[in-house]
Amino acid sequence: MSVAPDQDPAPRTPLDPAAADPFAWLEEVEGPAALAWVREQNARSQHAIGASPRFEATREAIREVLDSDARIPEVSQIGDLYYNFWRDADHERGVWRRTTPESYRSAAPEWETVLDLDALAEAEGTSWVWHGAQVLRPTPEQLAAGQPWRRALVDLSPGGSDADVTREFDLVDKRFVPAPEGFERALRTDDGTIGRKGGLSWVDEDSVYVFTDLGPDAEGRPTTTTAGYPRVVKLWRRGTPLEDAVTVYEGTAEDMYISARRSRTPGFERDLVHRSVAFYRSETFLVHDVGTPRQELVRIDVPLSAEVGFHREWLLVELRDDWHVAGRTYRAGSLLAAPADDFLAGSRDLTVLFEPTATTSLAGATWTRHHLVVNVLDDVKNRLHVLTPPADPVAGAPWQRQDFPAADPVASVGTRAVDPVDSDDVWVVTTGYLTPSTLGITTVGAQQITTLKAAPAFFDTTGLVAEQHFATSDDGTRVPYFVVGREETLRRPRHRAQPGTAPTLLYGYGGFEIALTPSYSGPVGRAWLERGGVYAVANIRGGGEYGPAWHQAALKEHRHRAYEDFAAVARDLVQRGITTPAHLGMEGRSNGGLLAGNMLTQHPELFGAVIVGVPLLDMKRYSHLLAGASWMAEYGDPDDPAQWEFVRRFSPYHLFDASRDYPPVLFTTSTKDDRVHPGHARKMAALMLACGKDVSYYENVEGGHGGAANNAQAAHMAALHWTFLAQRLGLEE
Repeated sequence: MSVAPDQDPAPRTPLDPAAADPFAWLEEVEGPAALAWVREQNARSQHAIGASPRFEATREAIREVLDSDARIPEVSQIGDLYYNFWRDADHERGVWRRTTPESYRSAAPEWETVLDLDALAEAEGTSWVWHGAQVLRPTPEQLAAGQPWRRALVDLSPGGSDADVTREFDLVDKRFVPAPEGFERALRTDDGTIGRKGGLSWVDEDSVYVFTDLGPDAEGRPTTTTAGYPRVVKLWRRGTPLEDAVTVYEGTAEDMYISARRSRTPGFERDLVHRSVAFYRSETFLVHDVGTPRQELVRIDVPLSAEVGFHREWLLVELRDDWHVAGRTYRAGSLLAAPADDFLAGSRDLTVLFEPTATTSLAGATWTRHHLVVNVLDDVKNRLHVLTPPADPVAGAPWQRQDFPAADPVASVGTRAVDPVDSDDVWVVTTGYLTPSTLGITTVGAQQITTLKAAPAFFDTTGLVAEQHFATSDDGTRVPYFVVGREETLRRPRHRAQPGTAPTLLYGYGGFEIALTPSYSGPVGRAWLERGGVYAVANIRGGGEYGPAWHQAALKEHRHRAYEDFAAVARDLVQRGITTPAHLGMEGRSNGGLLAGNMLTQHPELFGAVIVGVPLLDMKRYSHLLAGASWMAEYGDPDDPAQWEFVRRFSPYHLFDASRDYPPVLFTTSTKDDRVHPGHARKMAALMLACGKDVSYYENVEGGHGGAANNAQAAHMAALHWTFLAQRLGLEE
């Protein structure tokens, strides 16, 4: 049981990482003392922020967007039907539903409910949150015989945590298939908690791969990694006890995640085991004669930092580092292709499908039946290309190339195959800061995209513009960012005597090779832009905007570059006459929460308010909390004295100094976040409160790392954010 100790109300700061942590008791997630502290802070913050006349109106405006029937229902084709998961005011937890392609194209599709999560939650007394479903593709013989797509594996989370359960579902009878007839993963563990991290994946209709916490193995070792993810993958046959499942592969405790799947493309069935050593370091194995005494694993011989994928006769390799092979060097960030059989036989004759330039990077690639659609970022703007392999898989043979039509220069375009096994159709999604999203479909090679759905305009864009600018970081690096606001605000001459004072929110992430690209947000528009606020997004190093090199430039001892980039963008917004530090706020979540914590402690003079969401903050302890051990490739190992020397320089919990002035700060997290421990936010907030700083704190009980389990919670949390910013940055009530 956690007990809040009697302590000096103003701890000596900066904290000594070698001394006892005065707020360690807040790490006990469900500890009575910790939860009492959370309730007290929630009530205080709700009163201070929620009492604003704008709070309720903002919450309702956001909830209206989240629940709107006019939103585009994103669909996946399963057999002859389109499936969609949907939440609205009448379906708080959501419904999994389906319709025909013809009905979907109509203004009011007729949906058939497949699974109602609200009804399930009420019946079982568990606040289930949808984590997705995997449907088994019938064999060609089954399809020819008219058999339907029937078997699904449904993942459900209790309250939104990463830990979840998997249950087999019958799509024809619309019911769960109970064990032992059906497959079911960790409905309730021995200690009474629900769910474990991991999953099931289909092998065939009577067997699955299982990778999860299976309890101690025969030698008493955990079947999870240090980070809490699966260490072992097994083949589990229908009707047999899980204890009898056959081991396919075992990783080490130091690995990150072990999983397996079967590619079921007719004529090209392959069993694959994936071993994640760390973020962006992995191995892929082909498994022959899986689950038999003849079982053999063959490692795909590519660098650990590379990603591999198969499609029919072809193997693709995406590089994160330079690869020197067969007398040639392939550049980091490149996409390579080779006939799969030739590569596995030892050939290293590779075709370069994409090679990065100073301004371009690979954003993704999607196979259809006959083509590969490649998505390229050019200065953080999407460009789509279609590559067609030769009819015969001959190494070095030329691939044909054609372009997709050009898109809005300050918008994002993404594609996804409708059915990569049998079809050349792709979904095309376009979205921009001021352009409501559209969903289209096209057949690769056609000249026209057919728009199926268009989201409505949820806010008035009259007088608003979206622009891209570049700031210069401390080391001279050119850092792009997007800014959205009123034209007269963004285009003020820099020489104006009076500086701009527009309340401005600057958002950032800067980690794990994730690129921030333009997207339409009704809540941002309604709560901020319509009222005169400016919204900016910084594409700092650590992200993926310019490929692996942009990410690697801010790893470990170079982490400071991400923070220098963000500070440079903040200064540029002021230098352009858009805002002032007193009117400039910033927000970051998760790794972006670490960014926010460092902006707060390293550059408090740049901001008038800071929001720190589901953050990492105690970088001395992070690798011992929940999934933290899996991120050491990104941040470093704080238990290694040599690495702690640089990690401590971006550990906000240890950088805070009570003698300094800090802008008002709002910390948010979730009790159910089992990825980034809520103790990070709790301890930092408690430390700053004990030192008399202006701190607001709100912890949602549900929601996991996403922070909310349903639209009502999401609207409430968003209203807290926007109202806090409006209060602190001077946006008119």
